[in-house]
Amino acid sequence: MASPQQSRILRVGLVQDGRILEERHLRKPGDFTVGQDPKNSLVLPLPDLPASFPVFEYKANQYNLVFTDDMQGRVNLGSSDVDFQALRKQGMAMERADQYVLPLQESARGVVQLDKDLRLFFQFVTPPPDSEKPKLPPDLQGGSWRTMDRMFFGILAASLLLHFSGAAVIIASEPPPEPELELDQLDDRFARVFIPPPKQEEPKKQATETAQAAPEKKPEKPKATEEKPAEASSKPSTPEEAAARRAEMAKKVAGKGLLKILGSSGGGGGAFSDVLGGSTGGGDIASALAGAGGVGIANQAAVGASGPRGGVSGSVADIGELGTKGGGKVDLGTKKEAEVSGQVTSATPEVDSAEVDRDALNRYIKARLSAIRNCYEKELKRNPQLRGKVTVRFNIMPSGRPADIEIEENTLGSDAVGSCIRTVVRSWVFPFKPDDEVSVAYPFLFSPGG
Repeated sequence: MASPQQSRILRVGLVQDGRILEERHLRKPGDFTVGQDPKNSLVLPLPDLPASFPVFEYKANQYNLVFTDDMQGRVNLGSSDVDFQALRKQGMAMERADQYVLPLQESARGVVQLDKDLRLFFQFVTPPPDSEKPKLPPDLQGGSWRTMDRMFFGILAASLLLHFSGAAVIIASEPPPEPELELDQLDDRFARVFIPPPKQEEPKKQATETAQAAPEKKPEKPKATEEKPAEASSKPSTPEEAAARRAEMAKKVAGKGLLKILGSSGGGGGAFSDVLGGSTGGGDIASALAGAGGVGIANQAAVGASGPRGGVSGSVADIGELGTKGGGKVDLGTKKEAEVSGQVTSATPEVDSAEVDRDALNRYIKARLSAIRNCYEKELKRNPQLRGKVTVRFNIMPSGRPADIEIEENTLGSDAVGSCIRTVVRSWVFPFKPDDEVSVAYPFLFSPGG
C-alpha cells in the first residue's frame, strides 16, 4: 500500500493581489526554500527574508511547515482554520531554536504571508498526468539527409575524390629515370668535391728520369742567382757598398719633416746617421744626437756631481744603461675601499598585544642588528653625513613570520636603506605564536661613527 505522501503531492503557489504569479508541483519530495539566493526553489528579492529559508521541510516521508515569530499566516487542519499565533500559543507547533515546525497531513492547506501583498499558498493534490511532448507531423519531421547542407557535402566529396585519386596515381606510377651527367656537365664546386685534384708527381719523375739519362750534366749555378735576385741585391757584398747605401738613404730622408729639423744642425751625416747605419747593436745615442738642435741628453757629467735636484743623494742613469738593464716592475698599489662604520640603536618598540613580550622582542631584534647596520653602512659610503630614524611597522602572524612590512617613518632621506631593512625583516622568524596578528612598530636610530 502506497504511503499518503506518494499518492498526493504538494502544490505551492505565489499569489499577489489575487493573481497567481507562479505555481509549482513537487513531484519529487524535497525541501522547498524561498529567499534571495539563486539556489532557492523560489527566488524572492524581499529585504525581510534571509538568503534562504525552508518553508516546507521533507523529513520521515512527511512535509513540515516551518515559520518564525515574525511570520503570519493560517493553516486549515481539517475542521477549522488556525493562525500561526494560535499554533505557537497552543503548542501545536514544535519549537526548534527560533523556529516552529508543524507536521502537515494530506488534508492540510493554508497561506503563508511573506509580504504585505505577497502570499504563499499550499495544498496537497493528486498528481496531474504527464503531458506528452509535442511532436511534428511526419511530413515535417526531417532526417539527417534533409538537415544536411547538400552543396557543402557535394564539394567535400568531390575534393576528397580528387585528392585520393591523385595520390593513387602518384603511388602507382614509376619514378622517372635520373639521367647520368657527364663530368663536363658538373658544376665546378661539385667537381672539386667528387674529383680530387691530380697529384703533381710526374714532373719529379721526369726530372729523375732525365738525371738518370744524362748524369754528366749538372744544374748551372746562374739559375740560383736568377731565382733570388732580390735577396742578393739586398745585402751589400763590400763595406764600400754598404757605406754608399747608408749615405744615399740619409740624403733621401734628411729633408723631410722632423728628420729635417733634427738633422739641420751639427756635423756629419745628421742626427740619424748612426740610427740608419748597418750596426745592429745599441749604439751611443748621445753621440748620434749630438748635432740635433733643441735636444739634450742627461748624463752624469751634464747633471753635475751634486746629484739630482732636491738635495737627495743618488745617481743618474743614461739611456744606454736603461736600455741594457731590461724591463722593471712598477707597483701601482691595490684599490682599497673607504672604510666606514655606523651606529644603530633601537628605541622602545610599540606592541599592540600582551601575547608578545616587549623585552623578548627587543632582545631578539638587537641580536640581529648587524644585518640592519650593513644596510646603513652601504649607503653611508655614498653619503658620510647620513643619519636619522627609520621606523618599521609589521604584523607578527600566528606562525611567527612577519607580514605587511612597511616603513612608517624615514628621516634618513634614503629609500635604499628602508628597502634593505624590509628585506632583512622579512627573513626573520620570531619565537612568538600569537592567536591573532600582532602589530609592532620598531624604531631604529642611525648615526655615523664607530
